[in-house]
Amino acid sequence: MSIEEAPVAGWYWTRWPSREGIGHEDESRPRRVLSVFGRSVLLVVVGWGTFSGGRYTGWTVAAAAAGLAAAVALCTAYLRVTREQRPAVSYLLAAGLVGGGWLADRGLAHTLADFLWIGLTVTALIRLPPAPALVVAAAALGSYMAASPAGWLGNAATVGGSVLVGCLLRLDIEARGTARRLLAQERAAQAAQAESAALAERARIAREIHDVLAHSLSAQLVHLEAARLMLDAGTDREQIRERVVAARRMAQDGLVETRQALSALRGELTPVGEFLVELTGRERAALTVTGTPRPLAAEAALAVRRTAQEAMTNVRKHASGARGSVELRYLDGAVELEVCNTRPPRGQSAGESPSEELAASGSGYGLLGMRERAELLGGTLLAGPQDGGWRVLLRVPA
Repeated sequence: MSIEEAPVAGWYWTRWPSREGIGHEDESRPRRVLSVFGRSVLLVVVGWGTFSGGRYTGWTVAAAAAGLAAAVALCTAYLRVTREQRPAVSYLLAAGLVGGGWLADRGLAHTLADFLWIGLTVTALIRLPPAPALVVAAAALGSYMAASPAGWLGNAATVGGSVLVGCLLRLDIEARGTARRLLAQERAAQAAQAESAALAERARIAREIHDVLAHSLSAQLVHLEAARLMLDAGTDREQIRERVVAARRMAQDGLVETRQALSALRGELTPVGEFLVELTGRERAALTVTGTPRPLAAEAALAVRRTAQEAMTNVRKHASGARGSVELRYLDGAVELEVCNTRPPRGQSAGESPSEELAASGSGYGLLGMRERAELLGGTLLAGPQDGGWRVLLRVPA
């Protein structure tokens, strides 16, 4: 045995059996019924063997009954403390049971004595650490063989059967404890997985709130604030009216997008192709579809929709008057979305805004949100200038 193996082996001989295997918390009702029934039968058998045959008369009957009650109480206490795995008390009660067997044998209660010694052997092998269990079993079986009038063959059968039953039940308890620990670990893993799924769903809802409400409400706020400043400055009513109408239009668009977002959260998504046709028609952009169209998974479809929507919104905000184009490519195992816009009209670059209020209405989270969506799905998102305009390329597995 190597130096590293020695502590492990020593720990094995002093290791208590699994608490989970001994405990009754998850014990089934049939098993409990059988346990109670078996103990009741044993008590009846021991009582019958003790008082039958007319061994006791007069006051000796009361003494025998008191001894039987004391033995039952001692066994009950021993089972309780071994379940609680209290070493000192367990070993003390085991010694008391060995001595109680000798008192019962001297008092002619041979059945009770045999039950105490054999029962102690089996329960010691089940519930005590291996080293103390062997000592207790040797003391109990030695007492039994010393007091038993049976021949060597009968004693050998009893001793071998007791040891075999104790070892088998010990293995059963260890297996049951391992199964319960694995079940507890599985439940903990399921709870952690459910919590992770809940956090992921919260993050998804947060992205939907940003994509729909943050932009719509901030743009409305800009127009309404501009209208208020115009009122304070006495600006022409027609200009004020234009601001209010613009805010009203954005509120209507935001309501439509909110309904779409709720449908997306419920999994009720319109096909990506139909959505892009509607979006490019509204934004007056060109749409190209290559490859064989096919249904996309909900998360991939939502990433394509939101990226196209955010990219076209940025074109409208930062490159007013530029022509936009959208291309959707169905590839093997993936889907690509490319949104491009041409160079803005003269006097305005791709980074300049025709309306400072509208350009400032975003939170700056749009590009980050699009990239986050792609990375969560194992995809990529590239965004940058191209030929004086701007290009956004999304690729996600699908």
